[in-house]
Amino acid sequence: MKAAELFIKALENEGVQYIFGIPGEENLDVMDALLESPIKFIITRHEQGAAFMADVYARLTGQPGVCLATLGPGATNLVTGVADANMDHAPLIAIAGQADTQRLHKESHQVLNLDAIFSHITKYSSRILSPEVITEVVRKAFKVAMAEKKGACFIEFPENIAKMEIDDQPLPVKHSILAEPDSLRVRQIAEVISNAKQPIILAGNGVIRSNACQQLAEFAEKLNIPVANTFMAKGVIPFRHPMALGSVGLQAKDYANVGFDHADVIICIGYDLVEYHPKLWHPTKDRTVIHIDTVSAEVDAYYPVVLGVTGDIRHSLSRISELSKAHEGYRMGALRKALVEEMNQHKDDMSYPVKPQKLIWDLRTALASDDLVICDVGAHKMWMSRMYRCDQPNTCIISNGFASMGIALPGAIAAKLAYPEKNVVAVCGDAGFLMNVQEIEVAVRLNLPIVILVWNDGGYGLIEWKQLQQFGRSSHVHFTNPDLIKLAESFGAVGYRIEKTEDLYSTINAALADNKVSIIDCPVDYSENLKLTEQLGEMVCPI
Repeated sequence: MKAAELFIKALENEGVQYIFGIPGEENLDVMDALLESPIKFIITRHEQGAAFMADVYARLTGQPGVCLATLGPGATNLVTGVADANMDHAPLIAIAGQADTQRLHKESHQVLNLDAIFSHITKYSSRILSPEVITEVVRKAFKVAMAEKKGACFIEFPENIAKMEIDDQPLPVKHSILAEPDSLRVRQIAEVISNAKQPIILAGNGVIRSNACQQLAEFAEKLNIPVANTFMAKGVIPFRHPMALGSVGLQAKDYANVGFDHADVIICIGYDLVEYHPKLWHPTKDRTVIHIDTVSAEVDAYYPVVLGVTGDIRHSLSRISELSKAHEGYRMGALRKALVEEMNQHKDDMSYPVKPQKLIWDLRTALASDDLVICDVGAHKMWMSRMYRCDQPNTCIISNGFASMGIALPGAIAAKLAYPEKNVVAVCGDAGFLMNVQEIEVAVRLNLPIVILVWNDGGYGLIEWKQLQQFGRSSHVHFTNPDLIKLAESFGAVGYRIEKTEDLYSTINAALADNKVSIIDCPVDYSENLKLTEQLGEMVCPI
């Protein structure tokens, strides 16, 4: 068979269902081989959109998402989405065609050293230089992508290699098993927790990746220890859970931060430092930090781990809880009460433009607990992270490692492919929405009914928030938008405009019910940003 055919068989062997991408001259043989494959190729309108689709698909399914581009500009267009997956610890395989190997040693049309470029933003980057190494390269890429902490891998496939003949078969797929937690460390951690006066848990996305959410909830409830989650770990413990403190990482004196200020022992479970710098929740460097994760702790002056245990997080939590004594809850009643009161404060507020809190209340009310929201990056991300209530993991996808604008719309397409039975909403600022607006065509073409809820303020709202906070004035953040209703209609989608707040809830429901790609243009009142800063202190989230 051709090497390109073996390559596709190797992807099939890994369980790949979708490849997101754009065909090019240097991957013609790969594209032809796909015609005989059960793998579905999703043609996107930009390679960045393809990478974001693979990124979110991986976050939701736990399996590697795959994206493909041609050489040169096609490959470099993948970079942002690949970097996002790598820093968000989502397993992703990026594939790019390349020129004939006889051109790679010299200056040549569209030729870049892609292996070198992607080596800086992936866990593993490789160039296929002979058909004989295809099965090893593919197997290694998938193995490395899935190993904790998960991330992105890159494969460069020169066009002349793809045409060569080869007689080979894909390697067997073997899934690694997480190590069992060390029993001595388990006993030591249990002793520290039992003797703590005011322990608190910081739960990260690693708990979701490890399918340890149930064990975390049971651990917190049995030991009566409050849980704050990072942005990317929303839903790791149900918001209705009595030990849930909500998301941490936005304001300096947020409710959850008050818990950290009074804690003597901070138990970090599946916590990724890339999300929320420990300097922001442990500035004093004097608390007892416990590290429970799949891998050893990162070195950081503000993350001085006293005790750590690595291995299967589910087993670690179960065994530690068996040996630990329960605590009396501290400050939980007041903290929970303040948090819930703020959630409810604007549910009946009909002022216009719509306040962020009201927008989130109506969206949350319209969706079922297992429906999916893909959140873009901007001021709306801060509000969604803080106030969108999740009772299940992976129901509000937020990028907070690389935190790239433009992820929500392509991510919503991937979410609908992964879970066609669920409602899917892309929550975007007007800036992030237009960064990958071309992917609306993909959703319409594939008949994927998603709702795109655009928070419209005519500017880069998060940057203005920080400018006003720091300088008392804004600088070069305002722009104009197209008519989003006409834009939607030009793609064959349905457009809605919110002209009074009373219509918001019914419009969201109508968009969910119309079984089409729908765009809701909702003017938002970001004057609430500075009010939140005044109430809860300086914004500490970096973006």
